[in-house]
Amino acid sequence: MLARTLPALAYALGAAANADEAFVRLSDALTESDRDTVLALLHVDPRTGLIRERARAVNGRIEREGMETSVEQLPVDIHRVVAEGGSFAEVGEDQAAYARLLRLPEPEPGGLLLLRGIRHERQLVAILAAVEPKRVFGTRVTERLGPLAALFELAVARFVEQDSRAEAVRTLEAVTQRVHQDYLARLAELEARIQRQTSEFEAESASTRLARERDDAKRTEEARRSARQLTVLEQQLTASIGQLEQAHVELHRRSEALRQRTRTLYLLDRVLSLSASTAAARPLVDGLLTLLGDDMQALRCSIFLRDPAGDTLYLAAARGLAPHVQVGHRVAIGQGIVGRVAASREPMLVVDVQEAATHPLLKDEYLTTGSFISFPLVRHDTLIGVVNLTNRAQRGLFVEEDVERVRLLGLVISLVATEARLPDRLLGSAA
Repeated sequence: MLARTLPALAYALGAAANADEAFVRLSDALTESDRDTVLALLHVDPRTGLIRERARAVNGRIEREGMETSVEQLPVDIHRVVAEGGSFAEVGEDQAAYARLLRLPEPEPGGLLLLRGIRHERQLVAILAAVEPKRVFGTRVTERLGPLAALFELAVARFVEQDSRAEAVRTLEAVTQRVHQDYLARLAELEARIQRQTSEFEAESASTRLARERDDAKRTEEARRSARQLTVLEQQLTASIGQLEQAHVELHRRSEALRQRTRTLYLLDRVLSLSASTAAARPLVDGLLTLLGDDMQALRCSIFLRDPAGDTLYLAAARGLAPHVQVGHRVAIGQGIVGRVAASREPMLVVDVQEAATHPLLKDEYLTTGSFISFPLVRHDTLIGVVNLTNRAQRGLFVEEDVERVRLLGLVISLVATEARLPDRLLGSAA
């Protein structure tokens, strides 16, 4: 059921027009497999840390309730997990009291209250809350909801980017309009003053001309000062225009980041579609490797899977490796780059070429760049395997943002590999 639900949700989130519609799609996807769990979205003001609103999807529409609750009222350990995001935190003690605090239904005896933070640019913008009833049989809601929530976080990031861009444009337009109106008002005042002085000068008699000339000299000085003020105002207007141009550059940068996130959502849809349409193990693992390598622009990549019967990894699929490295090549856990990453279950990123000279992924003539990523595939604290990426196109370097991109792709690949039992099915063909 999950393999069919994820592609459909990815498509629905990509077509959603706003965050409310995306949350309705998420609730519908959960309802298909679990009708008893209550799902809610708590909107957080990142500047004050207050929960401003609680939203629930009821019959395809959003019900809202205003709130003024601080996130710091949660228990310390729960607050830390929620602030970091990426996983569900289980509220253990006094969960009924915290459910009332968050305007949620109280869990029945044996039920659970689960919270998951949603971050954008290192700030908490929302909390996904789930109230799960007591279960005797079946899987926990976190196992079904975790991949769905990861896709929903991407959609939330897209809508937050759109709102930030629209707010920046409105602010800059308001500043520019205010400066322009001030400029026009000062200019009209100066023109009226000059016209008034000219009319008075033409109307006065010759006997008062001398005294008037003295007054004119004074007014001329005032006009010079006004002109200087007008020059300063024009400079301020020029600076505002420069700020507007910088804002457009920033909006372009954010649009590019949004395009990358949209590309990731599209790639996840392709991975899940490949899993749903391909039953054979070899075409499936080769397809996963191709999608991963093409997306990261890696000319040389490989997927190692763990041997279920021992503490070794075997090469399940590869592209661009040396001729003597064949499918089935084994690496002991704890040895070499792949073995150390499998043992520590922590990704390894090498950016500098000279630094990579002492840590080659596989020593052969195909290592054209010293930058590489080796990332563990882990699901439910179980090691599935390791993916390796190097030789980026046009001698590019991998950076920290690429590791976060591979992290999301690795989560979906781990899910697909587990659901399709790739480590067991490919072990015989690799041998």
